[in-house]
Amino acid sequence: MSKRIFQLLLVAGLVGGTLSAADDPFVGKWKLNPSKSKLTDYMKVESLGANKYALDLGGGSVETIVADGTYQPGVNETTLSITIEGPVNWKVVRQKDGHTLITGIWTLSQDGKTLSDHFSANRPDGSTFAMDYVYNRTTPGSGFAGTWVSTSEPRSAFEVQIQPYVGDGLSLITSGDREARNFKFDGKDYPDMRSNVAPGSTSSGLRVNESTLEITDKIKGKVTDIWQMSLSPDIKTLTLTVRPAGQSEPSILVLDRE
Repeated sequence: MSKRIFQLLLVAGLVGGTLSAADDPFVGKWKLNPSKSKLTDYMKVESLGANKYALDLGGGSVETIVADGTYQPGVNETTLSITIEGPVNWKVVRQKDGHTLITGIWTLSQDGKTLSDHFSANRPDGSTFAMDYVYNRTTPGSGFAGTWVSTSEPRSAFEVQIQPYVGDGLSLITSGDREARNFKFDGKDYPDMRSNVAPGSTSSGLRVNESTLEITDKIKGKVTDIWQMSLSPDIKTLTLTVRPAGQSEPSILVLDRE
């Protein structure tokens, strides 16, 4: 429901080495190729009794919520509510400062083996993102309790623009975002000062070689995800392999140079 990859796309970072940014092959405009991409999303729901649940909605952070429709403290200074709308229907909403960030309409199958999520999110620029996910149960459980994994093809347009930034640095902005993210390439953790990220967010990275970058994102010192960004030999394709913390299967996003 948190849709870690959707969030990561909005806060993605680049790192590099000593190559001049003006000559950097990563510089350019890139567009997602959905047919070659795969999104993997993980979540775990544990029943604590009396309509109370412990939720890991990606990234390894657990939120304890009473499913009574009220907004309760969640991760990264957000609030979360769960409304039980029927035996096999939940409405899950995350807000920050009174504004809705994401909404999920969860529906269990009759045999309890799959969970459908009609997911929608509000981007920083005011546009919306919507997608239908289907999760498969991977551990025993009753009702919504259990471990769930979804694998799907992205269904919305997504673009990344990469530009030179101060010497050998790089600047990145994604579609739907209003603020660029700028990077230095010395391997140190640097704070992400943009308005739409969690407090304590930092990134560091290394250039593995001329065609591969590796990025580590953290929140308050805890690793949240690791990216590998690889260029094809003809530098016309950029592949992002994203491994969120606590998730064994990566998401793979393939972007074509425009």
